[in-house]
This record gives sequence, structure tokens and C-alpha cells, in this order.
Amino acid sequence: MLDPVWLKTFLTVAETRSFTRAAHRLGLRQSTVSQHVRKLEQAATQQLLVRDTHSVELTADGEAMLGFAANVIETIDRAMSYFTGTELRGRVRFGASEDFVVGPLPELLGEFRRTHPQVDLELTVALSGVLHEQLRAGELDLVLAKRHPGEDSTGALWTDELVWVGREGFELDESAPVPLIAYPPPSITRARAMESLHANGKNWRIVCTSGSLNGLRAAALAGLGVVVFARSLVPAGLVELPAGHGLPDPGRVEFILTARRAAMRGPTAALSEVIRAGASRLHGTP
Repeated sequence: MLDPVWLKTFLTVAETRSFTRAAHRLGLRQSTVSQHVRKLEQAATQQLLVRDTHSVELTADGEAMLGFAANVIETIDRAMSYFTGTELRGRVRFGASEDFVVGPLPELLGEFRRTHPQVDLELTVALSGVLHEQLRAGELDLVLAKRHPGEDSTGALWTDELVWVGREGFELDESAPVPLIAYPPPSITRARAMESLHANGKNWRIVCTSGSLNGLRAAALAGLGVVVFARSLVPAGLVELPAGHGLPDPGRVEFILTARRAAMRGPTAALSEVIRAGASRLHGTP
């Protein structure tokens, strides 16, 4: 028999590629996670994972088990929802800022969909300023986005430092205007970059404007210039400029989760709880 508890632990290890992170997510000791995987392998009579000091990889049998395990857990979740009469139905229009599209957010949304398969989840990815406008216009129910610190009384999920970012080894020409890569208005990071440069008497020129995170990343990787990101959300391949780069501190930014008051029930309330519970995963806090 394949115990569903073992299967869920296996899925979490396969997803995180780490026994330590899986234990943290499941609220278990690492030794318990190892025990669950070992018992599953014994029941399946096959090795499912290859583990060393640096990584965890699936074997061919592990890849096969991944599909079986996901189907079993999803079926159990649906059965429990059906027989307890708690299955949510409806629609939630969720907006997320561009910063999260390549991070853990898709994983959180996937977990929400598996738990609440009868909920229609509509995702909008846009700049924070645009998302706030759409929320006020009633076009979205729930928004995860940035704002200036202290902008309103809504409590922040977390606050982060803004930092100057470029490709490894990028050097600024002190005699030339700062080459700036930025989102288009009404981007908060664009505004903070320009405000800090202006306040410190620094000249700049826009070398790339893109509404896409991948567009900004590509421009920075090409060495076209520098860009401001929240420290916890620096894209892969880019690095924070080292001390002594001569650029002013762009300040801090808050990340908030806010909803239309009239929509804060049912599916919207459930998704809000999932996002709040996963806030540490979203900004990389262990």
C-alpha cells in the first residue's frame, strides 16, 4: 500500500529538490521526511530519488511515481471536499505584479487550484500601479503588488530594500549619465530610481523600457545598464552592484495584499489565506 502521507512528502521533496525545504514546508523534522521517502521506496521496491550533499534528483521511477502521486493526492483532496461539503465554487480575479512571475507564486497558485478545483482563477500580471487602479475600478478582486512605504494604512506583508542591479562585473562610467533600465510608468521602482538620482544630482538616460521582467533582465544581462529591484526578487543571472558603485540608495518598498471589501469572502478569502501563508516563500525568507 502507498500511504498518502508518504506520497505527499515525496511530492514536496520532488517539488523543492530539498529534504530540508520539504521538512520546513510540511512542518516535519528532516528525519521524518527521509523516513517517509524510504518507506515509499520500500513499498514501491524501487529507488525514487538520488540524493547527495548538494542536490536531490528524481530517478526514472521517481518521475513515474510523480504522476501517480499527484493523481492520488488530488483525488483524495477532491473526495474530502465532496464529502465534507466544503468545496469552494466561484471566481476570483487575482492580480500580481511582474516581479513574481518567475518566482514561487505559480507554485502557490497551483496548490490553490488543486485544493479548490471548482474555483475559476483569473490571473492578471501587470505593473503594481496598474493593478491598484484595476482594483479600485472593480476589475480585480485581490492584488499582490508593491507600494511606497507608508502609502496607506493597509498592513504590509513585508518590506524590502531596493538595490541597484546589473550583470556580473558591470562597471559604471562616472563621467557619463547613468544608463537606466526600467519598467514604464507608473512603475514604483522606476520612480524610486529616478527620484534618488535626481535628489543626488545624478544625470541619467533611459537605455531600455520594458513592461516585461524578462525584457529588463535581458537588457541588464546584455550590459546595457542598471536597474532597480527589490533585494529579495533579483532575477537569476543578475547581481546587486558591489559597494562603492556611487549610486544613491533607492530606498525601500512594501509588498501588500489587498482586496475589494465586497469580494473578501469565499474564493477570494481562501486565496488571500494561501498567499499570506506563503509570504515567506515569495520573498525568500527561510
